[in-house]
Amino acid sequence: MTTGPRHHARQQHDEIAHYLRTAIREGSFQPGDELPSEAELTRKFSSSRGPVRQAMSALRAEGLISSGRGRRTVVLDNVLTQSFDDVISFSQWCHASDIVPGQVTQRVAREPAEKSLAASLRIEAGDPIVSVFRLRLMDEVPAMVERLNYPLDFGRHVLAFDTDSGSIYQELIDQGVDINRASRTIDAVGANEDDARLLEVPVGTPLLRVRRRAFTTAGDVIESSDDRYLPWKASFTMNSTRGNPSSMSLVSTEHTAPV
Repeated sequence: MTTGPRHHARQQHDEIAHYLRTAIREGSFQPGDELPSEAELTRKFSSSRGPVRQAMSALRAEGLISSGRGRRTVVLDNVLTQSFDDVISFSQWCHASDIVPGQVTQRVAREPAEKSLAASLRIEAGDPIVSVFRLRLMDEVPAMVERLNYPLDFGRHVLAFDTDSGSIYQELIDQGVDINRASRTIDAVGANEDDARLLEVPVGTPLLRVRRRAFTTAGDVIESSDDRYLPWKASFTMNSTRGNPSSMSLVSTEHTAPV
C-alpha cells in the first residue's frame, strides 16, 4: 500500500521528536548543548533525513532548539511550549508535551449560580449551573486545582460524564458543543485551605491563577473557570514580533526547581 511508507515516516518523526523532547526535559541535553547531528540521528533511528528534519522542525516550533542555519543545532530551553490560543484543555496540553495528565474529582454538583458567577456566565442569579472541583495531575504529581462552572444547558453533559476518566473539554466536543474561543485573565493568588491540601503546599503559597471563559461561535458562554497552578509546574510566556499580532504560549516548568 502506498500509505505504508508515509505511516512509517510519521511514526519515526514522532519517535525521534519524543526522544529529543524527553531528553531535553529530563536534562540529558541542557540549554546551550549541541544536539546530535542529522546524520547521527538517522543512524540511531535507522531513518531517512526526512523524519529527522520533521522532528527537529517540531522542536524548533516549540522553542526548545535553535534554527541551525549552517551551525549545529543547540538547546535553547528545557521547558515545553504549547500555543496559548489553542489550549483550552489541560489534558490536550499535557499530551502535546509528552506528559501524562490525571485528575481526581473532589466534587460535581448542580446548584444555583451566585450573583458574580451568574454575571460571568451571562445568566440570572439563582439559575442552575453545574460546578466541578478537581485536582489535576502531571505524571501523577499534583499540579493544578480547577474550579469549572457551566450553565445547565452545557453542564448536563458534564453530569453524565465520569469526570475522573479524562478531559471534560473533549467530552463537550464529542457531545457536539460548539467551543469556538476563550478569554483568559492571569494573575496570582495565595493558596486557600483546599488548594493547599490538594497541592500539598502551605496555606498562602503563591499560585498562578488562570480565569477562563469559553464561548460558542454565537457568543454564548459555555464555561467560567478558575485554574490554580503551582508556579513551578506552569508559567505563561508572551512572544511578540514587530508588525505581527502577539501570541501566548503555555510553558511547563515541571522539571525546574521552585524559585
